[in-house]
Amino acid sequence: MSEAPPHPRDPWLACLGITAVFAALAWVRLTIPSGPMFDEIHYLPAARAILEDGVYLNREHPLLGKQLIALGITLFGDNALGWRIMPMIAGTLALFAAMRTMWQASFDRFATIAFGVLVASGFHLFIHARIAMLDVFMAAFLCIAAWQFTAAIREAERGRWHLAMCGVALGLAMASKWNAVPIAVLPGIAFFAARLSAGRQRLLTSTRGIPVPGISLAEAFLWLGIVPLAVYSATYLPAYGLLNSPLAEQGLIGLHREMIELQASVKQPHPYQSTWDQWALNTRGIWYLYEFTDNAQRGVLLIGNPLTMLLGLPALMWCALSGATTRNWAKIAVVVGYAASLGLWLIANKPIQFYYHYFMPSLFLLGALALTLGDLSRSKFRWASYGVLLGSAAMFALFFKILTAGPLDGPMSFVHWTWIEGWR
Repeated sequence: MSEAPPHPRDPWLACLGITAVFAALAWVRLTIPSGPMFDEIHYLPAARAILEDGVYLNREHPLLGKQLIALGITLFGDNALGWRIMPMIAGTLALFAAMRTMWQASFDRFATIAFGVLVASGFHLFIHARIAMLDVFMAAFLCIAAWQFTAAIREAERGRWHLAMCGVALGLAMASKWNAVPIAVLPGIAFFAARLSAGRQRLLTSTRGIPVPGISLAEAFLWLGIVPLAVYSATYLPAYGLLNSPLAEQGLIGLHREMIELQASVKQPHPYQSTWDQWALNTRGIWYLYEFTDNAQRGVLLIGNPLTMLLGLPALMWCALSGATTRNWAKIAVVVGYAASLGLWLIANKPIQFYYHYFMPSLFLLGALALTLGDLSRSKFRWASYGVLLGSAAMFALFFKILTAGPLDGPMSFVHWTWIEGWR
């Protein structure tokens, strides 16, 4: 008799534990600096204007992220805590949703826990969970959407509910930042490709076959196509009450023409601008803060974890090869997600680009590394999988002071962490 198939235990408790540790560490010095840093100078005035029915500011980006920052200000005041509490909550949710996605996609207990450790210590999510920028809201909603989409595939009996939640989250992700668009279309494409491969005669109306039995392609288009666009459009309703709002005269389409023009109009060179190859090799960072503030010299440096950003590249190639040969859809998904989210910046009409645009590609990269470590954990090189996780945590601990605006020794302290010229 053949052995029963393995049934790995859901690591939901470990997911909660990793999320709790992440939130506790993100809370450290959350209100330092006490004044705005980096792009907070753009988003905070826009959030205040929403609260005061003021002038429509920062028109080049969608409205939702600024609305969420405004909610934090409403709840906790116009201060550093009010500015950053909602990004911290979003970052925490993003981490938990990312781990749940990995579990639903792979049923690999080790890879799921590894993914949580890698993302929590990968710098990108941690830093953006502590600053009032838009990227972390986009990431949180995309992670929730991915969680719900994979849950729909695993739990067909609740597939309709999960697909609906996925659609709502996709709309909210796009309403946070347009960077979400190339990823937001992937669930719909995946559903169509899977149903097409099932060879159904009534392609649009058949409810049989993968990826979610009981849901027709036509209904999936509703949840993954119409609902996201409806939710996205609804987030602009508060903008009608803002002064000088183009919505009243131009409507939603006219506003979007203006947004596209504004996105393409930034052509002035910036000292922190970079290119996609520098992002992939982690050779160009951004100092979100480096000045004397709150009674000490302090800094916040955005780079990727020096260990895992580089190890993730061969892991990505491994996932592409082994995913294709073994039809491992989790591995294929992280490769496609990385290509889509990074590929945007190869064709985007945005001349000046920055390393924070690598935020979403870095999450897919770490997903590939987690799946690769899951493979290693079942081989004679099991020790290597634990070594990478310990190394990632060690790098996080080493850089912790300049991830959290800790007090430094003096103006030249940055040389301790800027190992290459591009990080200075």
